[in-house]
Formats: sequence, C-alpha cells, structure tokens
Amino acid sequence: MARLHRMTDRQIERTSPPELAALPDDFWTDATLVNPIPKQPISLRVDRDVLAWFKAQGPRYQSRINAVLRSYVTAVRSRAKRKGAA
Repeated sequence: MARLHRMTDRQIERTSPPELAALPDDFWTDATLVNPIPKQPISLRVDRDVLAWFKAQGPRYQSRINAVLRSYVTAVRSRAKRKGAA
C-alpha cells in the first residue's frame, strides 16, 4: 500500500489493466479494504505423484492444494450440520 500511495494517478493508470479504464467513477465508493488472513506455514508429507500433479498445473500449486482442502472441510462441515438438523 505504501508503494501505491507514492504513485501518481498517471503512473497508476499507465500500469493498470485496460479493463479497469471502463469502471464507473463510483465503482469503489462503497469498497471496504479486507486484509487477507495469513496462512499458517507447515510441513506436510504428500505422495510424490500427488505433489507432481499439483505442480504440473502451474504456479500457485500450494494455493490449489489449500483450495482442495478447504473444499473438503466445507463439505464435511455441511454434512455434519445436515445430520445434526435431522
């Protein structure tokens, strides 16, 4: 954010993706800054072929592994809630 604050409007416009140029003037009026929750670094042992598959999908493979784990947690929690409601 500090770097962004030091930039002029012209510098920001020059480095922004073209699709941002078409945004209405009031697009950011009700925007709220949300700081991401930091990830917890861990050491995790996975099968070589599983890791190789995720890495072969390209950069940010660790984020994809996290997304798969998040999906699993969400599904299990959802099933548990349905069982509790029955």
